[in-house]
Amino acid sequence: MNNQIKTAGGYALPAGAVPHENGVNFSIFSQNASKVELLLFHANSDIKPFAVIELDENVNCTAFYWHVFVYGISAGVYYAYRMDGPRCGKGGGGAPGSRFDFEKILIDPYSRVVSMKRWEREAAIGPGDNLFKSMRSVVVSEDDYDWGAIERPNHQRSDLILYEAHPAGFTRSPGSKTDHPGTFISFAQKAGYIKNLGINAVVLLPVMQFDDKSALRYAPDGSPINNYWGNSSAAFFAPHSSYISSGGGDSHLNEFRDLVKAMHAAGIEVIIDVSLNHTDEGDSRGPLFCLKGIDNSVYYRLKEDNPAFYENPLSCGNALNCSHPAARKLIIDCLEFWADKMRVDGFRFNEAQIFMTDEKNGVYKYSPLLWDIAYSPKLINTKFFIKDIDISKYEARYNFARERWSFFNTHYKNDIRKFVKGEAGLTSKAASRIAGSADLFEKSGYGPLNSINYITSHEGFTLNDLVTYNQKHNYENGEGNHDGPDDNFSWNCSIEGPSDSEGVENLRARQIKNFAVILFVSQGIAMISSGDEVRRTQYGNNNAYCQNNPTGWFDWSLIEKNKDMLRFFTKLIEFRKTHDILRRRHYFTGAINARGLKDISWHACEIDKPGFEDNTSRAMAFTLGAANGGCDIHVIMNMYWEPLEFQMPLIARRSWYRVIDTYHSAPFDFTGGEDADAGKTPAVTVNGRSVAVYVSR
Repeated sequence: MNNQIKTAGGYALPAGAVPHENGVNFSIFSQNASKVELLLFHANSDIKPFAVIELDENVNCTAFYWHVFVYGISAGVYYAYRMDGPRCGKGGGGAPGSRFDFEKILIDPYSRVVSMKRWEREAAIGPGDNLFKSMRSVVVSEDDYDWGAIERPNHQRSDLILYEAHPAGFTRSPGSKTDHPGTFISFAQKAGYIKNLGINAVVLLPVMQFDDKSALRYAPDGSPINNYWGNSSAAFFAPHSSYISSGGGDSHLNEFRDLVKAMHAAGIEVIIDVSLNHTDEGDSRGPLFCLKGIDNSVYYRLKEDNPAFYENPLSCGNALNCSHPAARKLIIDCLEFWADKMRVDGFRFNEAQIFMTDEKNGVYKYSPLLWDIAYSPKLINTKFFIKDIDISKYEARYNFARERWSFFNTHYKNDIRKFVKGEAGLTSKAASRIAGSADLFEKSGYGPLNSINYITSHEGFTLNDLVTYNQKHNYENGEGNHDGPDDNFSWNCSIEGPSDSEGVENLRARQIKNFAVILFVSQGIAMISSGDEVRRTQYGNNNAYCQNNPTGWFDWSLIEKNKDMLRFFTKLIEFRKTHDILRRRHYFTGAINARGLKDISWHACEIDKPGFEDNTSRAMAFTLGAANGGCDIHVIMNMYWEPLEFQMPLIARRSWYRVIDTYHSAPFDFTGGEDADAGKTPAVTVNGRSVAVYVSR
């Protein structure tokens, strides 16, 4: 079978498959393997390889990297591995927790492209050879792309307006009117819409290869339920094949780069969501297709008392062993690839506490992986965002540099939801969130820009559903409505679900605008979830991880139906960009400007009497005093259900002009300040469940 194949020893680094003018170098790390075979295929449809190359440990192994140079082949060749080694529990001194299985086909963890056309998950779980039903890696050139003269936007963090979107669901609806709905190319065609909204950074849900073919379970109607969000990656370096419009190998890389290029041309940065803490191989019952068969005990955290099983701190089945240098290098190489070759501008990390603990779950003071990230020259200008981590527990100040990392602020989400819902006694907490959450971040040395403020994300209700449902409605997920959070701090405005009542719908629209205004006048980085600007609904589903259907898609017909809401969001984002005092880098100090206003002062119905200790209060106001000649801003938030009268702060040589009043319908909800209704009057009346914003002139 190998008579026509000429090989040489090759080289260890870089890992993966690297094409050259006269052939391809293959390299893969395994500390404990004793036998490695490289399989080559002409096409993904091939049942058998055209070559099987056995690597010689004395010729083809350097520092645990197994490598070979194969002459006469080029990009477009499909390949995979078989590996064997000492087996745990079968004698021979195998590494505890080894799962070598020479019958199983393994993809390269450094694959730039993965084909799943022959993939059957059960064949990688059960015993026996799965050659005919396996994934295949593809050799591609990662340097064949013309970026032209388009540069990265490189926005300051203080200027960021984040927009979270599903890379396929954003355009999968036929109403998107794009050439290839549900692909990277299609997303790129919506750069104009995103730019016109005022967004300057998109946060894309996972774009790395994952298994969306295998059924997780079945819906009540019998249809298969698949992974839609893509959080469990199968290959960290490979763009997801279902998001590609054409079948060629290079197109997988280039179509994603087309997306990035289109966004950058529109002045929009691209942040990708990464789950580099676990893989789709799952626990001891899961499939074996990559790291499990390459070197299970190196790449995964195993139970110390029973290494046949996995540590599972994230409830994802497994966790990467970030204490091992090979696992750390895999993660660093992955981040550098996406930042350098694919030109993404930043990363959002999920469940990054794995990076902060060793194999025995001891907490690092200085995380080796995070400091590897900090010292990488290819990542030095990259933005980093992080979810689900306790910054006090994990010694954040020693590992997350304040000028590079920002944290998703779940306290902001929950406290503002409760406040707008109308819960009493929330004014003190809401004030802390609006002012940048110093109570959460300052003691660790952070500032307002280390907080990412949001009301909704892909996890949970949409903004429309937050004001439409009191309970989750997740039955279509096939889990008996037991999945997803039970406590959403939502309020249906008196009727569960859609309503024909004009009064109910007006109140819901007002509540959405209340949330939006508070978000965009808060200190920190603001993020909205795609579709919230046009009242996208998931019909009460607050865990749409498996809803690759209209429930999980952006409905483009809402652009026209809810054009007034879209206008409101667009003008609100423009308002935030216009006023520097809404985007402070540092916490308030009490400084007083030339008009006698503090940088921030808090009130309720009476000036300078916020009543934070009042457990019945549902209303508050604050004033931002701008430095130099800037516009001062006064915000009144009445979450009580009746109108209240609020005193207006005195201001020297200027008057207050109302620019926003969420009680009114368009176009009077956002006036631009033409009306001087406040003028120099001592007090104004603000209607129930509404927010009013004034500027000084």
